[in-house]
Amino acid sequence: QATWCVLPSRVLLVLTSQKGIQMYESDGSVMVYWHALDIAEHPPAQAVFARGIAAAGGRFICVGTSSGLVLVFDIPHKGTNVTVSEVLEEHHDAITDIAAELGQAPDGAGDLVTADDAGTLCVWSSGEEFTLLNKIPAFGCTCSSVKLWNGIVAAGYGNGQIRLYEAATGVLRAEVSAHARWIYALDLAPLTGKLLSGAEDSFVHVWKLSRNPDTDDVEIEHCHAECVTDTQICGARFCDPEGCSFAVTGYDLSEIFRYSQ
Repeated sequence: QATWCVLPSRVLLVLTSQKGIQMYESDGSVMVYWHALDIAEHPPAQAVFARGIAAAGGRFICVGTSSGLVLVFDIPHKGTNVTVSEVLEEHHDAITDIAAELGQAPDGAGDLVTADDAGTLCVWSSGEEFTLLNKIPAFGCTCSSVKLWNGIVAAGYGNGQIRLYEAATGVLRAEVSAHARWIYALDLAPLTGKLLSGAEDSFVHVWKLSRNPDTDDVEIEHCHAECVTDTQICGARFCDPEGCSFAVTGYDLSEIFRYSQ
């Protein structure tokens, strides 16, 4: 995986692989930090990798690992003195995705969510020490992608479902059978609450998340569907904060398709 992590003082490009975690200056010119994964700790048959990247708390970058650990890196304002400040040990399965709050979190809702191969979600409050606020149990299906917006956790699953939870309480607020196959990508446009989902069924959907101002219910509305013929979609991202355009790609594809409203 590759993600630009935007912190108040700097932007870092973070890459994860089977070898470890690399952090570069945003243009890729200088490697700031390298964290090797300890292969010796794992049984020989088990794959070792890092997956799931998110900036949190203004000075931290969180990265998940195949052993279920979440490494919290403390990033200095400048220079290469990156340190592992904390290791979060709440998951028992490989981390699949990590997301930070993209909107305005309600009080007590937390600002980070982590997901694993079993489908368990953990909601955290970042700080000098990270605090576990909620653990949303698995229901027998991998959570492959997760996003956090205005206190709403949007999670995509291997059975094609999208589920919306309250970050503050862990209560399920909405459930959509969005795709016929495994969801591989979710993305969220922070200014509008649009949610993008891409899956193995060749479809990419655009949804709109909102809160009803009268009842505070979480609502999801379908806005658009696009079929990328004969393509198992494995990556989908909005190209702007409003969600007016998005890009998708698939397995064995060397192209990226871009769609605009």
